[in-house]
Amino acid sequence: MNQKVLKTLLKKATGYRADEVQEEYSVREDGGLELVKKKVIKKYYPPDNAALKSFLEFEAVGDNLSDLSDEELQSEKGRLLKILNAGEVAKDNDGAEGGENADGESAD
Repeated sequence: MNQKVLKTLLKKATGYRADEVQEEYSVREDGGLELVKKKVIKKYYPPDNAALKSFLEFEAVGDNLSDLSDEELQSEKGRLLKILNAGEVAKDNDGAEGGENADGESAD
């Protein structure tokens, strides 16, 4: 995998700080724009568990994906899709209200 992508994924997985610039302009009489106000906000982006999981999985596989056969790539794709689907099912079940099951039916 591209090192730049891995570096960015690790940054998101561990959390980072970034400057966000907000600028306000007004229209001058001649129709041009004039910067009236410039504000720099320091934002903190907390660690992202999904990014960490992806980073660790990519590190485990390494950059050897190009060495895998078509069958091995299909197998890895299937494995990852099962993991993603299991995560979506878990989220759906967590969203069910107290007295209802995942299908929205009353548990009583």
